[in-house]
Amino acid sequence: MNSFASPQTLATLPVRPSVDDLYSRVLDAIFEQRIHSASRFTEESLAQMFGARRSDMRDVLTRLSHQQIIILRVNHRPRVAELDVEQTRQTLHARRLAEIMLVRLACQRPCAQDLKRLRTLVENERQCAERGRAIRLSGEFHLQLAQMAGNAPLAHFLESLVPLTSLAIAQFDLQQKDYCVEHMEILDALERGDAATAQVALNRHLDYLEDLLLSPASALGQNCATG
Repeated sequence: MNSFASPQTLATLPVRPSVDDLYSRVLDAIFEQRIHSASRFTEESLAQMFGARRSDMRDVLTRLSHQQIIILRVNHRPRVAELDVEQTRQTLHARRLAEIMLVRLACQRPCAQDLKRLRTLVENERQCAERGRAIRLSGEFHLQLAQMAGNAPLAHFLESLVPLTSLAIAQFDLQQKDYCVEHMEILDALERGDAATAQVALNRHLDYLEDLLLSPASALGQNCATG
Protein backbone atom coordinates (compact mmCIF):
# COMPACT_ATOMS: atom_id res chain seq x y z
CA MET A 1 0.00 0.00 0.00
CA ASN A 2 1.34 3.39 -1.01
CA SER A 3 1.78 5.48 2.15
CA PHE A 4 2.27 8.79 0.31
CA ALA A 5 -0.67 11.17 -0.07
CA SER A 6 -1.90 11.73 -3.58
CA PRO A 7 -1.79 15.23 -5.15
CA GLN A 8 -5.58 15.32 -4.83
CA THR A 9 -5.40 14.59 -1.10
CA LEU A 10 -2.68 17.17 -0.57
CA ALA A 11 -4.73 19.77 -2.40
CA THR A 12 -7.57 19.33 0.09
CA LEU A 13 -5.38 19.73 3.20
CA PRO A 14 -5.78 23.10 4.95
CA VAL A 15 -2.94 25.53 4.29
CA ARG A 16 -1.37 26.62 7.55
CA PRO A 17 -0.42 30.30 7.76
CA SER A 18 3.27 31.11 8.02
CA VAL A 19 4.49 32.46 11.36
CA ASP A 20 4.95 35.94 9.84
CA ASP A 21 1.42 35.90 8.41
CA LEU A 22 0.07 34.59 11.69
CA TYR A 23 1.86 37.35 13.59
CA SER A 24 0.25 39.99 11.35
CA ARG A 25 -3.21 38.47 11.74
CA VAL A 26 -2.98 38.25 15.53
CA LEU A 27 -1.66 41.81 15.72
CA ASP A 28 -4.51 43.05 13.52
CA ALA A 29 -7.00 41.33 15.85
CA ILE A 30 -5.41 43.04 18.87
CA PHE A 31 -5.42 46.45 17.19
CA GLU A 32 -9.06 45.93 16.20
CA GLN A 33 -9.77 45.02 19.86
CA ARG A 34 -11.16 41.63 18.88
CA ILE A 35 -8.52 40.40 21.32
CA HIS A 36 -8.05 42.84 24.18
CA SER A 37 -6.77 43.12 27.74
CA ALA A 38 -9.90 41.51 29.21
CA SER A 39 -9.96 38.61 26.75
CA ARG A 40 -9.44 35.13 28.18
CA PHE A 41 -7.46 32.98 25.77
CA THR A 42 -4.77 30.34 25.68
CA GLU A 43 -2.10 29.37 23.23
CA GLU A 44 -4.31 26.48 22.14
CA SER A 45 -7.51 28.50 21.75
CA LEU A 46 -5.72 31.12 19.62
CA ALA A 47 -4.21 28.37 17.47
CA GLN A 48 -7.71 27.01 16.86
CA MET A 49 -9.09 30.48 16.17
CA PHE A 50 -6.48 31.22 13.51
CA GLY A 51 -6.18 27.70 12.08
CA ALA A 52 -2.54 27.46 13.12
CA ARG A 53 -0.19 25.01 14.75
CA ARG A 54 0.16 25.45 18.47
CA SER A 55 3.95 25.67 18.12
CA ASP A 56 3.59 28.50 15.58
CA MET A 57 1.20 30.35 17.88
CA ARG A 58 3.71 29.94 20.70
CA ASP A 59 6.34 31.61 18.49
CA VAL A 60 3.95 34.48 17.73
CA LEU A 61 3.08 35.04 21.40
CA THR A 62 6.75 34.97 22.32
CA ARG A 63 7.50 37.58 19.66
CA LEU A 64 4.64 39.76 20.90
CA SER A 65 5.85 39.40 24.49
CA HIS A 66 9.26 40.72 23.44
CA GLN A 67 7.43 43.76 22.06
CA GLN A 68 5.49 44.05 25.34
CA ILE A 69 2.17 43.60 23.52
CA ILE A 70 1.47 40.25 25.20
CA ILE A 71 2.33 39.46 28.81
CA LEU A 72 3.49 35.88 29.40
CA ARG A 73 3.79 34.57 32.96
CA VAL A 74 4.40 31.05 34.19
CA ASN A 75 1.15 29.30 35.24
CA HIS A 76 -0.95 32.19 33.94
CA ARG A 77 -2.90 32.67 30.73
CA PRO A 78 -1.34 35.01 28.17
CA ARG A 79 -2.93 38.45 28.19
CA VAL A 80 -2.78 41.63 26.17
CA ALA A 81 -0.87 44.42 27.92
CA GLU A 82 -2.84 47.42 29.12
CA LEU A 83 -1.05 50.74 28.76
CA ASP A 84 -1.49 53.77 30.96
CA VAL A 85 -0.90 57.39 30.00
CA GLU A 86 2.50 57.65 31.72
CA GLN A 87 3.82 54.54 29.98
CA THR A 88 2.57 55.95 26.68
CA ARG A 89 4.23 59.30 27.40
CA GLN A 90 7.58 57.65 28.07
CA THR A 91 7.24 55.47 24.97
CA LEU A 92 6.56 58.48 22.74
CA HIS A 93 9.45 60.45 24.25
CA ALA A 94 11.90 57.60 23.65
CA ARG A 95 10.51 57.06 20.17
CA ARG A 96 11.05 60.70 19.19
CA LEU A 97 14.69 60.63 20.33
CA ALA A 98 15.40 57.44 18.39
CA GLU A 99 13.40 58.15 15.26
CA ILE A 100 14.77 61.65 14.63
CA MET A 101 18.27 60.18 14.46
CA LEU A 102 17.09 57.27 12.31
CA VAL A 103 15.46 59.54 9.73
CA ARG A 104 18.65 61.62 9.52
CA LEU A 105 20.68 58.47 8.84
CA ALA A 106 18.14 57.18 6.31
CA CYS A 107 18.40 60.44 4.34
CA GLN A 108 22.15 59.90 4.03
CA ARG A 109 21.74 56.57 2.28
CA PRO A 110 18.50 56.43 0.26
CA CYS A 111 18.21 53.13 -1.61
CA ALA A 112 15.82 52.74 -4.57
CA GLN A 113 14.66 49.31 -3.43
CA ASP A 114 13.98 50.50 0.12
CA LEU A 115 12.12 53.56 -1.13
CA LYS A 116 10.00 51.36 -3.39
CA ARG A 117 9.02 49.18 -0.40
CA LEU A 118 8.09 52.28 1.59
CA ARG A 119 5.99 53.62 -1.26
CA THR A 120 4.15 50.30 -1.49
CA LEU A 121 3.47 50.43 2.25
CA VAL A 122 2.08 53.96 2.00
CA GLU A 123 -0.18 52.93 -0.88
CA ASN A 124 -1.44 49.87 1.03
CA GLU A 125 -2.09 52.06 4.06
CA ARG A 126 -3.97 54.60 1.93
CA GLN A 127 -6.26 51.91 0.52
CA CYS A 128 -6.79 50.00 3.76
CA ALA A 129 -10.29 50.15 5.22
CA GLU A 130 -9.65 47.84 8.19
CA ARG A 131 -8.71 49.71 11.36
CA GLY A 132 -6.42 47.07 12.83
CA ARG A 133 -4.47 46.50 9.64
CA ALA A 134 -4.24 50.24 8.99
CA ILE A 135 -2.69 50.79 12.44
CA ARG A 136 -0.21 47.98 11.79
CA LEU A 137 0.74 49.26 8.33
CA SER A 138 1.32 52.74 9.75
CA GLY A 139 3.74 51.25 12.27
CA GLU A 140 5.46 49.15 9.62
CA PHE A 141 6.28 52.30 7.68
CA HIS A 142 8.37 53.57 10.59
CA LEU A 143 10.04 50.21 11.15
CA GLN A 144 11.00 49.95 7.47
CA LEU A 145 12.36 53.49 7.59
CA ALA A 146 14.46 52.48 10.59
CA GLN A 147 15.91 49.54 8.66
CA MET A 148 16.98 51.97 5.92
CA ALA A 149 19.12 53.89 8.39
CA GLY A 150 21.63 51.07 8.70
CA ASN A 151 21.94 51.28 12.48
CA ALA A 152 20.80 47.90 13.83
CA PRO A 153 20.76 48.76 17.57
CA LEU A 154 18.64 51.88 17.02
CA ALA A 155 16.30 50.02 14.65
CA HIS A 156 15.91 47.23 17.20
CA PHE A 157 15.13 49.82 19.89
CA LEU A 158 12.41 51.35 17.72
CA GLU A 159 10.90 47.88 17.19
CA SER A 160 10.11 47.85 20.90
CA LEU A 161 8.41 51.27 20.77
CA VAL A 162 6.29 51.42 17.62
CA PRO A 163 4.03 48.42 18.50
CA LEU A 164 3.36 49.95 21.92
CA THR A 165 2.29 53.22 20.28
CA SER A 166 -0.03 51.26 17.98
CA LEU A 167 -1.48 49.38 20.95
CA ALA A 168 -2.15 52.67 22.75
CA ILE A 169 -4.04 54.00 19.72
CA ALA A 170 -6.12 50.82 19.60
CA GLN A 171 -6.83 50.70 23.35
CA PHE A 172 -7.74 54.36 23.72
CA ASP A 173 -10.17 53.81 20.82
CA LEU A 174 -9.28 57.11 19.22
CA GLN A 175 -9.71 58.05 15.60
CA GLN A 176 -6.51 58.67 13.69
CA LYS A 177 -6.16 61.25 10.99
CA ASP A 178 -4.81 60.21 7.62
CA TYR A 179 -1.16 59.38 8.28
CA CYS A 180 -0.55 58.64 4.62
CA VAL A 181 -0.04 62.34 3.86
CA GLU A 182 2.76 62.76 6.40
CA HIS A 183 4.28 59.42 5.48
CA MET A 184 4.37 60.55 1.86
CA GLU A 185 6.02 63.83 2.87
CA ILE A 186 8.70 61.89 4.76
CA LEU A 187 9.16 59.54 1.82
CA ASP A 188 9.50 62.38 -0.70
CA ALA A 189 12.11 64.03 1.54
CA LEU A 190 14.00 60.74 1.83
CA GLU A 191 14.15 60.45 -1.94
CA ARG A 192 15.70 63.92 -2.14
CA GLY A 193 18.04 63.28 0.77
CA ASP A 194 16.39 66.26 2.49
CA ALA A 195 16.89 65.46 6.19
CA ALA A 196 15.53 68.82 7.42
CA THR A 197 12.15 68.41 5.67
CA ALA A 198 11.92 64.74 6.72
CA GLN A 199 12.48 65.71 10.35
CA VAL A 200 9.85 68.46 10.21
CA ALA A 201 7.27 65.99 8.83
CA LEU A 202 8.25 63.35 11.38
CA ASN A 203 8.04 65.79 14.29
CA ARG A 204 4.61 66.92 13.12
CA HIS A 205 3.54 63.28 12.99
CA LEU A 206 4.82 62.58 16.52
CA ASP A 207 3.32 65.83 17.85
CA TYR A 208 -0.05 64.64 16.60
CA LEU A 209 0.39 61.28 18.32
CA GLU A 210 1.18 63.02 21.60
CA ASP A 211 -1.88 65.25 21.29
CA LEU A 212 -3.99 62.20 20.45
CA LEU A 213 -2.76 59.90 23.20
CA LEU A 214 -1.80 62.20 26.07
CA SER A 215 -4.73 64.60 26.16
CA PRO A 216 -7.05 64.61 29.21
CA ALA A 217 -9.81 63.20 27.01
CA SER A 218 -7.63 60.20 26.19
CA ALA A 219 -6.93 59.54 29.86
CA LEU A 220 -10.64 59.84 30.68
CA GLY A 221 -11.55 57.47 27.88
CA GLN A 222 -9.02 54.94 29.13
CA ASN A 223 -10.26 55.20 32.71
CA CYS A 224 -13.82 54.63 31.58
CA ALA A 225 -12.77 51.67 29.44
CA THR A 226 -10.85 49.99 32.25
CA GLY A 227 -13.51 50.63 34.86
